[in-house]
Amino acid sequence: MKRKQVAGWVAVVLVAFVAVILVAQWLRTLPEVAVFLSNYRGTTPLPDGAPVGLPAWLGWQHYLNMFFILLAIRTGWIIRSKKRPPAFWTRSDKGLLRYTGPAQRMGIYHWFHLSIDFLWVINGALFMVLLFTTGQWMRIVPTSWDVFPNAISAALQYASLRWPVDNAWVNYNSLQVLAYFVTVFIAAPLAIFTGVRLSPAWPKQGWLHRAFPETLSRRTHAFVMFYFFVFIVAHVTLVLTTGALRNLNMMFAANDGTSWWGAGIFALALASMVVAWFLVKPRVLKPIAKLSGKVQG
Repeated sequence: MKRKQVAGWVAVVLVAFVAVILVAQWLRTLPEVAVFLSNYRGTTPLPDGAPVGLPAWLGWQHYLNMFFILLAIRTGWIIRSKKRPPAFWTRSDKGLLRYTGPAQRMGIYHWFHLSIDFLWVINGALFMVLLFTTGQWMRIVPTSWDVFPNAISAALQYASLRWPVDNAWVNYNSLQVLAYFVTVFIAAPLAIFTGVRLSPAWPKQGWLHRAFPETLSRRTHAFVMFYFFVFIVAHVTLVLTTGALRNLNMMFAANDGTSWWGAGIFALALASMVVAWFLVKPRVLKPIAKLSGKVQG
């Protein structure tokens, strides 16, 4: 994308951002909207027995999820650029990691993208097990239809720059609940399914090939990648602007305090992600890829 195009898109985003704030602030001056906000404060009560607080396992799960998604987005973007791969990987049964079935040849970035996705899926499966065995699912699964008007209320409060009452240690607001639910139970499974559909392992003919067209899967996969990008930007922005120290402690240090422990752990996590971002290069990936196949190029 050319520099002028980038500048144009940035200008459009800034204008839209300012317009949303102004419209939201105007809406809050209307009596009907004031009554709505009074009736729906932005939070729905949790079911009886819902856990309080965020456990330590959720912190390292959160980090691994960020780490894998970041690298998946990076390699996915490289793949979508359709540039010729700097090297190609072919799986074999002679490497450290043994495979069965016919050999598959793919670009080195495509191989790394699939490898990262595999680790992400394993981490996600463990997350699901812990989520339902500890009762933490009750914090991100809507259990009342009131979640929708409360989510609208929370969105309007965010947009008008007058934050809703925040006590995420006990209960997320309804907009957070819906966002987490969509991310965990809709976007993630869609990313996995469409990723498998686009992988070399998917049949090249037969009813499965016809039932799930490659073009539709590719577009859906790209849309989900864009959704994750938007979610990450919005999530990080709100974490840092609605009480950064407390939020980072909840997410990374498993406590509801305002010490610098959570921020320190987050800084280390962020540093590791930046390093990993710049290490995604052929000279680093080739030796790793050779453990499971043949690398050419």
